[in-house]
Amino acid sequence: MVTTEVIVWGTPRAKAVLATTIVGSGMAMLDSTIVNVALPKIGEELHASVAGLQWILDGYLLSLAALILVAGSLGDRYGRRRMFTFGVLWFGAASLLCGLAPTTELLVAARILQGVGGALLTPGSLAILQSTFARKDRSRAIGAWSGLGGIASAVGPLAGGLLVQAGSWRLAFLINVPIAVVCVWMARRFVPESRDETLTGHPNILGSVVGALGLAGLTGALVEAPARGVGDPLVLGAAVVGIVGLIAFGLLQVRGHTPLVPPQLFANRTFVLANALTFLMYAALGGVLVLMILQLQVSLHYSPTAAGLAGLPITIIMLVLSARSGRLAQRVGPRTQLVVGPLLVATGMLLLRNAEPGATYLTGVLPGIVVFGLGLATVVAPVTATVLAAAPDRFAGVASGVNNAVARTGSLVAVAALPALSGLTGTAYTDPTAMTASWQKALLVCAGAAAVGGLLALGTDNDTLRDTPPQPDAETPGPGDCHSCGVEGPPTHVRAGRT
Repeated sequence: MVTTEVIVWGTPRAKAVLATTIVGSGMAMLDSTIVNVALPKIGEELHASVAGLQWILDGYLLSLAALILVAGSLGDRYGRRRMFTFGVLWFGAASLLCGLAPTTELLVAARILQGVGGALLTPGSLAILQSTFARKDRSRAIGAWSGLGGIASAVGPLAGGLLVQAGSWRLAFLINVPIAVVCVWMARRFVPESRDETLTGHPNILGSVVGALGLAGLTGALVEAPARGVGDPLVLGAAVVGIVGLIAFGLLQVRGHTPLVPPQLFANRTFVLANALTFLMYAALGGVLVLMILQLQVSLHYSPTAAGLAGLPITIIMLVLSARSGRLAQRVGPRTQLVVGPLLVATGMLLLRNAEPGATYLTGVLPGIVVFGLGLATVVAPVTATVLAAAPDRFAGVASGVNNAVARTGSLVAVAALPALSGLTGTAYTDPTAMTASWQKALLVCAGAAAVGGLLALGTDNDTLRDTPPQPDAETPGPGDCHSCGVEGPPTHVRAGRT
């Protein structure tokens, strides 16, 4: 690995590098939560159907999930600062296009481009800290990045609500432009360049493209089928592209020389089950959080700011408890938390069925939110740690990328399929009665998915973390630690925490 200099904790340069990574990753975290809050106003101004709103969300998730696996390796090969800066610039430019989009179709196209930028910058923040800070200071730097970056998740809903109420939903995107400019200036001024000179060959771009086509086809079929019908040529064509693309992606991984996802990873049962749990948990989570914003604003007549603040206890609970949950899993084994956490999440979702017209926040919303948050805090850190610990050391970075891609894909599929499963089509989301009926059906589906994930966890190896003793001088904190644990997705581009 080549690095121009080593950063020592506590120096002005260290503070500047840390601030740069927080600004970059925080921008992406802010955007994801802000857009959810702004969604009803976007639909109102652009006269978007449910399918249009789905594409606004899934366009971003699609490119992000498809490229996140290869994005980290691009930084390792071509320069981590370079790819991080390029990703921030791309994200900022795409955000400008989103803010200026006059139609739903152009907004979706801009969101797809924004997801490309998100995929490039998301792994870069953590990779920069890992490669530039002195070995003894890396845990401290990543911990500070995680804690301060988590504030973005908490601030996002409030910021989104205020921007929408004060001006327009377009400000939710345009605010990224000055942030991106500042972040690029900071990166070029303070962050040293680094890359891994031991890497050979070329990144598997073909695998990413084929995977993207598969996900795009599947998403298109799920989103368009309710309105067009299952027999529509466009729906059938999208389904064929999706199935063929995903099969081809799998074959490339098995037979290719440089697979994005080494097949050896799936020889470990715990790795497979933990990722299946991740998929189901983030599918349930992504579906509920999006529909909750619509339910609160449309059916309970919350303002955008109030709707954004309604879910704030989830973020606070996770910030306070996730790290402790990770350390507990390291001491006693993760299985109990991997089972109990999803069951608590499912219980919270069932309690949220009381969030209907006429209900108060204290009785109809808050109880479900609190139980939901406790479940997430119980499971998120242990499941991420279990995935990393179940993978061979040499595949730790890839395992982290796989887990993140699985989480994003879960959210992608949920946003695409859940409205149809709950009977929400056309412009029904603007009708409080129809929205409430769909909301309560969706919660049953999501609670079932979370519960199934918890039952799958019964098959995991409870000694996965306990058999991995922490290494105080490792490049990253131990597998029981939780960094950037939140509703956005698992941390990315984590390297081996042990030798």
